[in-house]
Amino acid sequence: ILKMPVRYDLAVGLDKGFKVTKNTPKPKKSRTRGKLYKRTKFTRDLVRDIVGYAPYERRMMELLKISRDKRALKFAKARLGGHVRGKKKREEMTSLLQKQRQAAKK
Repeated sequence: ILKMPVRYDLAVGLDKGFKVTKNTPKPKKSRTRGKLYKRTKFTRDLVRDIVGYAPYERRMMELLKISRDKRALKFAKARLGGHVRGKKKREEMTSLLQKQRQAAKK
């Protein structure tokens, strides 16, 4: 029967060197980019309530009401400059329309 050798602080091999505890630094501030904070959300909601929707957003809502989702995405892409941004805006507008419909039902 083979026995594994006892582990020592060796100067060679995978586990070489002095054993120390791993240092875990706190995450960098740059990692929090894009996180939605309470204050920011409140400010955006307040501005949205006061100012309303941009003309392109109103047009998008009209397209979505007549279920022209693909056309709404193309329109959003043209206005916002990218596919991912367009998809995000379309999702935002569809969820908004759903909330309006639910509010109308009540």
